[in-house]
Amino acid sequence: MEKYDLTHATVREMLTEMKDISEIMVDLAYASIMFDSEETAEEVKNLEADMEELSKNIRIKAMLSARTHKDATKLSSLLEVASASRRISNAAGDIVKLIECEVDKRPFLSFILREAEEKIKRLVLNDGSDMVGRSIDELAVESETGMRIIAIKRGKRWIYDPEDETKLKAGDTLIVRGTDDGYDILRTHASGEEKWPVYPDEETEED
Repeated sequence: MEKYDLTHATVREMLTEMKDISEIMVDLAYASIMFDSEETAEEVKNLEADMEELSKNIRIKAMLSARTHKDATKLSSLLEVASASRRISNAAGDIVKLIECEVDKRPFLSFILREAEEKIKRLVLNDGSDMVGRSIDELAVESETGMRIIAIKRGKRWIYDPEDETKLKAGDTLIVRGTDDGYDILRTHASGEEKWPVYPDEETEED
């Protein structure tokens, strides 16, 4: 996830960014606990700092933008949403503090997450998979499988909330969120057991 440029951002644009960041923070927070990843927990802390900066700037821009009582009323509603996003990010920050506990002292988390409708899982992209070398957008991973790629570990490097243009490479560890059925579908493609679906219009384009 790249740093957000606040220079010319509007209140609504910053609010949208806060919403997106708070969502990915929750996913990463649970992933850090499930996979006992201090690296992921550290990224949540970094994003929490980004949220603090966004929160501060959105308040400043709101105050500068309010010229009338009507303006102030509209902006106050937006600030309430920003405050809610900030609380979500704080909660994610609290979750990652559990990583300081020994694994055997937090067994309840695995039980709770097993019961959730959407689960966070990981898989490795095999070099025999035809997903290799293709972008997330080209594959339409989420619409095809119902699974969202929330992070990629590539060697020692982590890519959080990858862009649609991000191309997948052999050996990538994908942290994904979705249903068990969706995971099973994605796993067969990532392992190379199944070919990624190709539709008639795609075949025409390739020809």
